[in-house]
Formats: sequence, structure tokens, C-alpha cells
Amino acid sequence: MPQREPPTTQEAISAVAQARDSQARVTTSRGDIVFSFYPDDAPLTVASFIKLARGRFYDGLTFHRVVPGFVIQGGCPEGTGSGGPGYQLKAEFNARSHVAGTVAMARSQSPDSAGSQFYICLEDATFLDKQYTVFGQVTAGMDVVKQIKVGDVMTKISIEPTNSTETRRANT
Repeated sequence: MPQREPPTTQEAISAVAQARDSQARVTTSRGDIVFSFYPDDAPLTVASFIKLARGRFYDGLTFHRVVPGFVIQGGCPEGTGSGGPGYQLKAEFNARSHVAGTVAMARSQSPDSAGSQFYICLEDATFLDKQYTVFGQVTAGMDVVKQIKVGDVMTKISIEPTNSTETRRANT
């Protein structure tokens, strides 16, 4: 997979503005997972995720890690948990708590080592708070998240306008 470039300042500003009214849709054979973004809490991470998704980086990648009762993780181009987009992001640890459905960036020991790999919490995992960059929250498809198995493919990740009806339904 070719190396990617992080978002430029202008791309980041544009992506953060768009993220306020956008959501990500992860399409899998088991169904769709939809999540909203936290652009004010993790602007560079949100901008990077949106740029990678729009550049089709994630399309065809797998969920390479599933820990029952904890997380599912994907976004590694190698499928092993050791790959990334060719750049690393500065940590944007924030006050968002790791609750069921939290979307955050995976990283190595170094706080500033996140790239493209992300995880979704299956259950609350507050012991991770302020150690990983939380950048979104599942708003629909948590039933799909719980069905994901190692090797399941992310057919496509789309960035789309927020569907206020779907989001409202998921938050009630």
C-alpha cells in the first residue's frame, strides 16, 4: 500500500468543519457501523481519519484484533496490527471517557504513534481514559460491532452527512 500524507493545515480545517455535520459509515458483511466525530476534542485525528477514508485507505482492510468484552480493532494495511498510513499523529488525549461504542486510535507504547488503526469499545473501558485519543462514538450498528470477528473486512468506510433521524433514534 502506498505511503500517505497527513492532512495539511487547510485540509484539517476543512475536515474539522465538515465533521461537525458528518458521520462515518463502516460497511461490513455483517452490516453497517455508524459513528459520529468529536472534532473539537481530536481535530487532527478526525481530519486524518476523514482524509484516509475519502482516499479509500480503509476499503478492503480487516478487523485484525477482537478481544471479547473489550474491543474490536482494524485499520492496519498489513492486517497484523503493525502497519499504518506512513505517518504518525500527535496524541490528542481528551476528557472523553471510554464507554461502549467509543471510537479511538490505537497506538504503540509511544503516545504519538497513532496512524490509521482504530478500535471500538465493546463495553466500558474507563481504565484507558486519557491514554488514547478518543475521536468518535458509535451512533448505530452496535449490534454489528458485537458480531465482528477477526478477519472481517471493512468493505468501505464512507464519510456522509449526519442523518439526524438515524442519529436521534440511536441516541434514545
